[in-house]
Amino acid sequence: MKRYTIFVITENFIGILNRITIIFTRRGINIDALTASESRLEGIHRITIEVTASEETVIQLVNQIEKIIDVIKAFYHEDEAVVYQEIALYKIPVAKLDGGLEKVIRQHNAKIIAAEPEFVVLELTGHKEQTQELLEILKGYDLLEFARSGRVAVAKRMLTIDSFVK
Repeated sequence: MKRYTIFVITENFIGILNRITIIFTRRGINIDALTASESRLEGIHRITIEVTASEETVIQLVNQIEKIIDVIKAFYHEDEAVVYQEIALYKIPVAKLDGGLEKVIRQHNAKIIAAEPEFVVLELTGHKEQTQELLEILKGYDLLEFARSGRVAVAKRMLTIDSFVK
């Protein structure tokens, strides 16, 4: 089992996530992360799905996804073939701010993006392992809230959405 990134290029975004997730549900495959966004082309959307599975299973998933009418193209890459990041937000009580926490923030290259009278919000962009490591440390500082995005990724090989749309 390896981690893969599945990219789905679609025109009609309404209802597409439901149709895609049903494919995973019917096969009993967990989606580790899912991110949906517009692309640089107007009316074209991009869905990025992170999954841990065998390559054979991923090929079957991609083939099934491509059968959905509104899907222009679906393809996958192993982790080594994509550049990816996630963003994580951490809410911490102001009362916990001290020299030790400042050191942790600096060591992890996190930044304070909001400061309120009762809490601060930290942001860290990186791979899941990095954001998870900071999460575990910040639990010791009475972490109030945590949220992490899905994977945002682009393929390393020269591949553009234009080649699928034309």
